[in-house]
Amino acid sequence: MTELITADLVRLDADLGSDKHDVIRALAQVVQDAGRATDVDRLVEDALAREATSPTGLKGGIAIPHCRTEGVEEPTLVFTRLAPPVDFGAKDGPADIAFLIAAPAGGGSTHLQILTKLARALVRQEFTDGLRSAASADEVVALVLDAVADKPKPAAAPVSVEKTPAGTTTTTGATTGATTADSTGAATATAAATRRLVAVTACPTGIAHTYMAAEALEAAAARAGVEIEVETQGSAGSTPLDPATIAAADAVIFAVDVGVRDRGRFAGKPLVSSGVKRPIDDGDGIIAEALRNAEDPNAPRVEGSGGGDEGAAASGAGGHESWGGRTRRVLMTGVSYMIPFVAAGGLLIALSFLLGGYEIVGPYGDIAVNYTLFDLPDPAALGLDHALLDSGLMAYIGALFFIIGKTAFMFFIPALAGYIAYAIADRPGIAPGFIVGGLAANIFNVADPNGVGLPATGFLGAIVGGVLAGLVAHWIAGWSVPKWARGLMPVLVIPLLTSIIAGLLMIVVFGRPIGWLMDQLTDGLSDMSGSYAVLLGAILGLMMAFDMGGPLNKVAYSFAAAGVGGASLAADAPELKIMAAVMLAGMVPPIALALATVVRPRLFNAAERENGKAGWLLGASFITEGAIPFAAADPLRVIPAMMLGSAVTGGLSELMEVSVRAPHGGIFVLFAVDGVLGFLIALAAGVLVGAAAVIALKSTAKAPAPVA
Repeated sequence: MTELITADLVRLDADLGSDKHDVIRALAQVVQDAGRATDVDRLVEDALAREATSPTGLKGGIAIPHCRTEGVEEPTLVFTRLAPPVDFGAKDGPADIAFLIAAPAGGGSTHLQILTKLARALVRQEFTDGLRSAASADEVVALVLDAVADKPKPAAAPVSVEKTPAGTTTTTGATTGATTADSTGAATATAAATRRLVAVTACPTGIAHTYMAAEALEAAAARAGVEIEVETQGSAGSTPLDPATIAAADAVIFAVDVGVRDRGRFAGKPLVSSGVKRPIDDGDGIIAEALRNAEDPNAPRVEGSGGGDEGAAASGAGGHESWGGRTRRVLMTGVSYMIPFVAAGGLLIALSFLLGGYEIVGPYGDIAVNYTLFDLPDPAALGLDHALLDSGLMAYIGALFFIIGKTAFMFFIPALAGYIAYAIADRPGIAPGFIVGGLAANIFNVADPNGVGLPATGFLGAIVGGVLAGLVAHWIAGWSVPKWARGLMPVLVIPLLTSIIAGLLMIVVFGRPIGWLMDQLTDGLSDMSGSYAVLLGAILGLMMAFDMGGPLNKVAYSFAAAGVGGASLAADAPELKIMAAVMLAGMVPPIALALATVVRPRLFNAAERENGKAGWLLGASFITEGAIPFAAADPLRVIPAMMLGSAVTGGLSELMEVSVRAPHGGIFVLFAVDGVLGFLIALAAGVLVGAAAVIALKSTAKAPAPVA
């Protein structure tokens, strides 16, 4: 295996640029120059994408930009001492030493274990001091290789008891608690008084922060005389904590930026929750907080239905999630899990129309499959023409695709509700959420014997029902129950009671008001034409570009996607026109910014120009999130410009009556578009307007950036 670092991967006292993006790009070029990069552009893109999720600057002047990437085939480490230091987002100031850690995307556990040892070494003062004082690249290499080398663990020191001159006794050796003595000469067993903690650390890539946080917690616990065992849920694999260890712990620490796997194992334990960087910055403080919570009967506790991703939005300082952040997380969780059902189901339905023809698959899809496979039912008995159903292999395959797609699409609303409930109440909320979502999708669409009909609640019902199921499950999980019943709570009691309570509330209380609102919305859409339809398209365009993948974007998308699953919709149906406006508007921001980086490259730094190269494909694929790096760097100029471009596209799409049956895919689903010319014109117009707007705003706001 190639060495992790060599002398040609070290730069001492180097000026690599004025900001972290320049430094990352320069370090990636070092990898390229050393012959270790298979795709340097991909390496830069992945490192910057990781940097965008959270800054990699650490306390003490250290930065560790890192990623898993297909841009390298061997784990590679680049080191630099920066002169002058560069800001990587640490609270205590810029970094003067930096590592770029590049792990191969398909790297084995051996590679990742080496990188985890380095991450742990970075929180040790003697290691970073050695890096700062190293006189040569070879000295740096030796320090790093020594830090990641396999070394036998030192044997535990024996515990001994010795008399003090005053006649008292003390214990020495491998103890972790405070040693005590008394005047009678009886030694107090320190093990009995030792406090025990368990912790979970996890970061999005699972390469660096996960293991640095673990090392920092272990060091802080040792200083406090506390026993701690840490479960690192990282890329090198995770060894779950022994259940007996969890049971014996006085408190638990979740230092995570992602969800905790199998969170229910810790149910009932006093909890400290924070982002993964807090232990690195303040290990002593988090250990002290855990010990205080262990003594406080009113301290937060891990609930059997606690939010599975609680740590993702917790701040590193206090570990408490704001209401705004929690609302966003809950909605985004539901939509994120919902989108695969919508995309797969909608695309299969669109393909079925392409292969079999709308006149066969739409009205007769179920019948065509049953007739071909089982000779049932007899088409003549249904008044159908045999020739229509015997129209060839493609029609049959199209009918099969239609059945599969329609089945997938049926899970759209239950998945939205189920995973909203999951975001609030973890796994015990999933089943009740799906049940309430099923009510929204099915029961409310069935007419009663009197023909009045229970109203359809659609995606609005899924959102309300999912929140309701999650809150009820979360409430029930907080009940005080005997220890013998705790194991039954998440798998039986919570899902059962939540399904009953939330289901009844949806049917009896919320069903009709939400259904009435959906009816008004549907009627309003049906009546929209001309200038009103153009206005709707413009509003949807503004929503798609405002937060580029955030809550408003997802609400607009869910609103549109809910209408494309019906096979009975004609090509001029308002629902299909809305889907076209939303898709086109969502394609505009990445493409417009990509175009702007080509037309006026000096307005963008090197990292943004690299992101622009990817923006063409991301936008063409209807992945609005491709514009996020630009918006994060310059929101006051980028977001208004993109909103203008997307609004123009949405309005033009409605004006030219473009419709699309596929809920995702961008230009790759042109076969499902009715009005392809209008589709392309609307997209081009919005891209040009958006690019011109962002160039104008940036040109008047700041001096051009030098071309790198």
